[in-house]
Formats: sequence, structure tokens, C-alpha cells
Amino acid sequence: MVASIQQIIGKINLGYSENGKELLKEFGTQEKILAEKVKPKPLETHNLVYDSSTETLEPVYFFILDLMNDFGLAPEKLIDNFASSPGSGHFSELGQRATIMQQQGAKILGDVNLVLRSVLNIIYDLKEFKIRLQSYEDIHSNDKNKVMAARLSLKQIWLDKVDFVQKGNSSIKAMALGQAGFQTLLDAFLAVEDSKGVANLELNDRVKRILHPRISEFNVWVEQSELELKKRYELERTYLKSQVSSLKLYSKWAKPYLRAASQLETKDFGRNPALVKVFNTLLLELTLLGKTELKVNELAASGDLPSDFRKLKIKREYYSCVLVNFTFRGIPQRVAQQSHYAFGGRAEISFNSYALNDDEIKKIDEELEKSELGDILNLVEGITSESLEQLQKEIDYFLEEDKEKTEEKKSLNPFLALIGYYNKEPEEKKKSEKKEIGEIKKDNWIEKTHIRKLAGDKATETAWTLFDIYKKAHGMPSYTSS
Repeated sequence: MVASIQQIIGKINLGYSENGKELLKEFGTQEKILAEKVKPKPLETHNLVYDSSTETLEPVYFFILDLMNDFGLAPEKLIDNFASSPGSGHFSELGQRATIMQQQGAKILGDVNLVLRSVLNIIYDLKEFKIRLQSYEDIHSNDKNKVMAARLSLKQIWLDKVDFVQKGNSSIKAMALGQAGFQTLLDAFLAVEDSKGVANLELNDRVKRILHPRISEFNVWVEQSELELKKRYELERTYLKSQVSSLKLYSKWAKPYLRAASQLETKDFGRNPALVKVFNTLLLELTLLGKTELKVNELAASGDLPSDFRKLKIKREYYSCVLVNFTFRGIPQRVAQQSHYAFGGRAEISFNSYALNDDEIKKIDEELEKSELGDILNLVEGITSESLEQLQKEIDYFLEEDKEKTEEKKSLNPFLALIGYYNKEPEEKKKSEKKEIGEIKKDNWIEKTHIRKLAGDKATETAWTLFDIYKKAHGMPSYTSS
């Protein structure tokens, strides 16, 4: 069962739940409370019902949406769910559209997987090239031990990949291990560096005559293979850039189809009696949250708050919030000669007032992400973006290699080190760190008795005004239910 927005608010601020104390005793901490068990209790609620099978439901929604904008509430849509009866034409129509979106998305995801495999193979190749190139870098080092180790490593590669492949039984290894009289050939090759070194060896002339051309071949191979390997490395890096760009492009193309397919999925309304299988029925759920910030300094200047509050520094912003819930039960009617439907039926609308601070609003967003309401969007992001993000460190390592070399040169500057330049964290790292809101601090005396109280009064007044204007605009009777 998915928790409603009112239940989530009641969990975050137990003052907006009827059974908050009981749940706190049951679960121990506020964070562990299940939002589904909360009995919501807004500051005030106004309900109205608009039932007209001949008029469409869209004007009801847009009238209230525009009205909230006129009041400066800047409404945000939190919930948008629907379900149509399986026997209706609307169910069949949307099912076909969802299938098309799914097929297109799946097709692009197939291309994403192919490019992703290519990126993985390139990264593995670049790692191998990097290991090989390290030996070539070490051979030019000033450290004699590094030079000796690098030459021995390259000689082993040359013996296995060049000499043995080209000469077979005439290779150094084959002759040293399989032919009499050449047992010292392999050790001699590994020991000498050039022709002068061969001449100084105390070996028989047969071994020296074979060793002279082989050591020369090896030295030429070292120079040529280093150049070729560096060229191949740069080509692979360039290819990696193009493949990463392709992967991002395919991911961008896939998102709209996957998002549209998820949005066309129907919600399971369970045993709701309004949804009969063979009836032509549609159910809609919509929730809008509008909020206005409480300007403490301006309110203190106008006299709504004590004048001393003009000098007061408020650590948290407070908002007057109006939560509007729509529940539509409609009869889909296809518009003549067009591919869309019009919906006439019954609309139940509730206006709920709350006073919330910015910590509580951020916590609401977190809870929505954790709940099933955010699962679909997270799935879309996981399919397209996270697959690339998992490889981002590896990709950045190779693509930003030139930047790292430049930064290494800068690190030699002692003046930058003195001012702590190299101790600073990268700005990108700071931006990527997402701070989660922990336990929300309770209101202090000023927040509780003045600021939140005033925000609640203004929210209640605004909710009533929206409710009253809609009633009068549609000629409804003056009764309310709250």
C-alpha cells in the first residue's frame, strides 16, 4: 500500500497526525514509523464535490490550478495516477500507446547495451596499454633499478610475442631450451644491453654471432613499438570519447520513451467499487502542493509579528502550504474524428492547510523518493544514467589524463602549496554530495508560538479562500465539510 501525501506529512510532523503518540510508542523513533499507518490531521480541510456527466473534468482541475497560481502558491504536482476498467476502450487505447513506447524504448536500450559493451572493451584495452606503456616510461627513468626491470620486462615480451612467433625453432628460447650448445643464449640475451655488451661476454663465437643481430633487433623493436603503442593508445582514447558520446546520446533518446511508458501504466486501485471490469469507467488521482514563504521581516514591519522580529535571524524558512487533492471518477468519451478522450463525471476535491518549514519540505521529497511514488523514475534513471555513472571513474581516468598531467605540473609550484591550494576539495565532488535530512529539530519557542502559528493561520485562510471562490464561481451551496 502506498502512503498518501497527508500520511507522509503526518509522519514527518506528528502534529499533523491523530495517532502520532501511539505510533511513536509502537515504533520507538519517528524515522521508523510507517507512513501507511498514520491517520492524517491537517490544520483544516474543506471538501467539495462537483458532479456533471455532460461537462469535462479538465476545467475543474485547471480552474483551481490557475487560481493557486494567482495566489502566488506556485503549485507543484506530487501525484498523478489513473486506472481505467479493463473492458473500456480507453484501457485498450492507452495499452496500445504504452506498448509502442515500450518497444521503442527497448530498441534504443538494445543499442545502449551494445555501445556499453564496446566502452567496457575499450577500457580493458586501455588498461593493458597503460601497463605496457609504464615499462617504456621506466626505461627512460634515471633510476637504474627501474631501467633494468623495464628492459627485462620488455625482453620477455619480445621473446614471446616477436622472436618466437617469427622464428619458431630458431628463436632464442627454442634454441636455448631445445638445442645443445646454446644453453647460455637466453641468459646472455637477458644480461646484455647492446652490441658492445655482447662483445665483452666470455662466450663462444656461435652464441655471440646469434646474439649480435638479436639484441639489435630488440633495441629497434623497443623504439618502434613504443611509438606504435602510444599511437594506438591515443586512437583508443579518441574512440572511447566517441563511444561515450554515443552512449549519452542513446540514453537521452531512451529516457522520453521509458518515461512515457511508465506514465501510461495504470495504478492498482484494489477493491475500489467504482472500477467495474466491463464498465466504461476511469479513476484519476491528482495532488497539488502550493506554498508561500513567510517573510518574517515584512510581517514584523506590517505588525503581524512583534516589531522586535525585524532584527531576528531565522535559521529555517517557514511556508504556508495548501495541499489540494483531486479524485475523479469519469466516463471516457472519444472525441469525434480525434484520437483523444473527454472525461465527464464526478470530482471530489479537498483543500488541506499546513504550516511547514524548509527541513520538513525537503523530508517530504525524500520520503516520496523512498516510496513507490518515486520507483518508476528511479528505474528510468537506473537503466540509462547509472549504467554510465558506474564506469565514470574509469572513463574520466583515461579521458582526463591530459588535465591530470597539467595539474601535476602545477603541483610543483611551492607558493600554491603554502596557501593550501592542493588541500581544497574539487568543486564537482562537493556538488555531487547529496546531503540527506536527518532528524528534524523541534521548533523553538519563537517558531512554535509565533512563526509556525502565523504560517498556519495564513495557510488556513488561503485554503478557505480557494474553496470559497470555486464554490461561488460554480454556483454551489454555501455548506462546507471540514
